[in-house]
Amino acid sequence: MRKLTGALCLMGALAAPAYATDVAVLDWRAALMDSDAAQRSMNELRNQTSSQRKQVEQLSQELQQLQQKLQQDGAVMSESERSQAQQELRQKGIRFQQLRAQLQQTQQQKEQAFLKSAKPRLDKAIDKVVARHDVQMVVDSDAVVYMGDGLDLTQEVTDILNAN
Repeated sequence: MRKLTGALCLMGALAAPAYATDVAVLDWRAALMDSDAAQRSMNELRNQTSSQRKQVEQLSQELQQLQQKLQQDGAVMSESERSQAQQELRQKGIRFQQLRAQLQQTQQQKEQAFLKSAKPRLDKAIDKVVARHDVQMVVDSDAVVYMGDGLDLTQEVTDILNAN
């Protein structure tokens, strides 16, 4: 009985590495966003929104300057000067938040459009890598708590996307 138990334990230990290649990890978003096509798309977006980005940066600097002015000179300002500076600070703050929100929305829309258009290519790349490694299951890297020396397919998928 001991020999049988020992043999089963040994077989279990030897079989464990075989199962390690049955499951692979993939950060599909990173694979896609690190691809050359995604980089071109994001550069295009940066070029399209450069004037808005400059406005946001300029407003940010103006807000910082106004805040510093109020902190440094607020005690010696007249009530009307202080009130006017606070009103200007509020208005610029609102404008800053609006512009920043528009930029974020534009970026999210562009990213979503890219993800939707690139999904078929991503699926084909994943299929190629899965077939190459004879993987039975691919797990999203966000869902993985621990991964030893397992198989991470992310870079291979990015390489295939860049090759096409």
